[in-house]
Amino acid sequence: MKFVLLTSAIILGLSYMMTGHAGAAYTGTSVDKALQQLNLTKKHNLPQGFVYLEEIIPSAQFEIRYYGENNFTGQRVTGYHAPLAIFTREAATALKAVSEDLKPKGYLLKIYDAYRPQKAVNHFVSWSQDARDIKMKQQYYPLLDKRNLFKLGFIAKKSGHSRGSTVDLTIVNIKTGVNVDMGSPYDFFGNISYYETSLINKTQKANRAILNAAMIKHGFKPYTKEWWHFTLLKEPYPNQYFNFNIE
Repeated sequence: MKFVLLTSAIILGLSYMMTGHAGAAYTGTSVDKALQQLNLTKKHNLPQGFVYLEEIIPSAQFEIRYYGENNFTGQRVTGYHAPLAIFTREAATALKAVSEDLKPKGYLLKIYDAYRPQKAVNHFVSWSQDARDIKMKQQYYPLLDKRNLFKLGFIAKKSGHSRGSTVDLTIVNIKTGVNVDMGSPYDFFGNISYYETSLINKTQKANRAILNAAMIKHGFKPYTKEWWHFTLLKEPYPNQYFNFNIE
């Protein structure tokens, strides 16, 4: 990976604040926004059948949380060598149809995570076993014991993300550039993130329904415990878990 036009201030910030990348619509912290000046060179050595999502859906926004520290582990996750979203070609084609369906209605997609290496999932397992590390508890799992996150179904030791056709995403208002109000943040572990929760208002339920309907229409299956999580029904690698780096 090669970055150009790096200032010393950006270099200091890159190690802990990057969550987006140049070349796609972008949101993030003030330091992250400086990345818009940078040229991120993708390696393009993906396994056959995989693509970079920004090349298929250039209008999408990307906030790859596991590349930075703003995620439930509080650190960059193993295998995330660049703030990029990788997907199987079949899933990317279906997601592009979702994007094209939502644009006339005034929405863009924002991608938080797509393909996830198995080594990243292993990182989650190790993190869950360290009971002393609770620095992100208040933001991501305030009412839960981190050791129970697997049992409760918020994290899996074998994730559909590692098969390459599962995505975490939301929608953004085209006019304002602001995330649509879904009632709970991405990756918040609690009942309020369940799709059928009674803890959100009618507007938030309606917003979730907009995303859900578009994803189902184009062949994705929702996950009831996470409003942001969808898997392509006809995924090309239903039994294969990949472990290549995101770079």
